[in-house]
Amino acid sequence: MDYTFLSKSLFFPKKGILVIGDLHIGYESRLRQSGVLIPKRQIKDLINELKKIFDAIEKDRKQNIKKIVFLGDIKHAFGFESEERNEFQEVLEFLGEKFPAENIILLKGNHDTMDYTFEGFMKDFYIEDEIVFIHGDEPIKETFDKKIKTIVMGHIHPSVVLKEEDGVKKETYKCFLEGNFEGKKIIILPSFLDFIEGSPVNDYKDDYEDYFSIIPKKSLLKFKVHVIGEDQVYEFGSVKDLP
Repeated sequence: MDYTFLSKSLFFPKKGILVIGDLHIGYESRLRQSGVLIPKRQIKDLINELKKIFDAIEKDRKQNIKKIVFLGDIKHAFGFESEERNEFQEVLEFLGEKFPAENIILLKGNHDTMDYTFEGFMKDFYIEDEIVFIHGDEPIKETFDKKIKTIVMGHIHPSVVLKEEDGVKKETYKCFLEGNFEGKKIIILPSFLDFIEGSPVNDYKDDYEDYFSIIPKKSLLKFKVHVIGEDQVYEFGSVKDLP
């Protein structure tokens, strides 16, 4: 299947589908509410990063984006937050300038307990031909239908911890995971949120809960790692082979 990792996004050029992982809109405002003094930049940075991805696909690669799919946890707070709702609407207005409403696919994540679209647009899953797009926290019957060949999901915010040989310096990087599970190809996207790098997949504890994701730990350890660098995405072998 023809797809490419581009920054923190996934793009299917033949289908014209751009996929974005967990946004957690409102994370920044919750930090401010808790007393952390940070500038109000989350939405501005989010929109600017999306613009760069659009340009990289359409201007640099001369390819077309027909649809955009968000893999759930679009919002952060579990309850209603007016500032978060307003930020959510700001992002939708930006997307609406580029895509018709039916081509903006918003999937429900475990944080998306409220639908700020006010139109019931959010879906549990989305299927395009042989690909199903889900959040990934809970099993969905349609995910493992025999016609489905590829599952694209988010939820676990994958990252890796890379260490120097002496072990003194450690750096955490967002990454994509790519593997197979129950006869399906699985692609897991990193969080689109800049504030945190995510959950290191090569630093799991022995008591890691398999039910956190639809992919069990033992299967996840066999997945290939694609680390997001400053200028490109690098393949780093499988999770179990990382130090």
